[in-house]
Amino acid sequence: MADQQGVLVAGELSGDQLSSSSSELLAHGRKLADALGEPLSIALLSDSLGAQPQEAIAYGADKVYAITDPLLSDSSQHDATLAALANLVTENSLRIVLFGKTPSGLTVGPRLAFRLDAGLAQDCLEVNVDDQKRLVADRPVFGGSCMATVVCEGSPSMAIIRLKTAEPLDRDDSRQGEISEIQPGLDASLMKVKILDRVEDKAEGLQLEDAEIIVSGGRGLGGPEPFQNELKDLADILGGAVGSSRAAVDIGWVPYSYQVGLTGKSVAPNIYIAVGISGASQHMAGCSGSKAIVAINKDENANIFKDASYGVVGDWEKVLPAFIETVRELKQ
Repeated sequence: MADQQGVLVAGELSGDQLSSSSSELLAHGRKLADALGEPLSIALLSDSLGAQPQEAIAYGADKVYAITDPLLSDSSQHDATLAALANLVTENSLRIVLFGKTPSGLTVGPRLAFRLDAGLAQDCLEVNVDDQKRLVADRPVFGGSCMATVVCEGSPSMAIIRLKTAEPLDRDDSRQGEISEIQPGLDASLMKVKILDRVEDKAEGLQLEDAEIIVSGGRGLGGPEPFQNELKDLADILGGAVGSSRAAVDIGWVPYSYQVGLTGKSVAPNIYIAVGISGASQHMAGCSGSKAIVAINKDENANIFKDASYGVVGDWEKVLPAFIETVRELKQ
């Protein structure tokens, strides 16, 4: 594409609001757009849109492409989203397109890059532009043990960015921006997938991604009971959520929704308490954004202590009950 201009965020909705991943992406996009001296836009796709376009402007967008079509009523129907975004990026000669590392982003992003013969950087933690206005991305490699810096040469350049790697910009409802309403008139023949049934995994309580305090356990706990007893007790007292390492999930002690790490959820709480977790690079990749990490492990050489702000070397069965009692007394 010639004369490419601007940064586009592929936005997502959460009910009648902008999703948290989209507000985070707008923060990444704002940095790129300011460095390029070009506008930041966001694409919002649904069968109908309410106040979400104005909300996106309040979080940093200069322009909102409000794309509405009956085939966009279900965000899990990725064929329609793909077609609409392909037309939008082509017609507007956009320079950079950003996706969140969500089910939609992981599905639509690579397919859009293939369709437009564009470069795509996956699982990025940081994005910048160089002096040639190329997209430069930092991403973990070798299971998170190393970081690689990649440069996108494609046209346009695209990136899928891990969640919780940027704080949303402060909401400013006085910001002014342009809202462009688009009705793409999508053809039903585009839909290659038919959803026959949908089973919803209803999550209870505070979600890991939203928790300011997380108490996580690993293989060192020795069984599933501590997750529902000691870890849950501490999390409840602190107003937090319970997480786990991949090892605990693989053994079957807790469901996958608990998993923090490279193949689980990325979190960035104020406090991350790791109990019986060795600190493998794959796990740390999911919690490295935590403001403070507290480790409890009987192995003084465990890798977790390299990343921990505070550490206790000892048997969790002795340390944790005393810690819980002390926290309970302080809370009272």
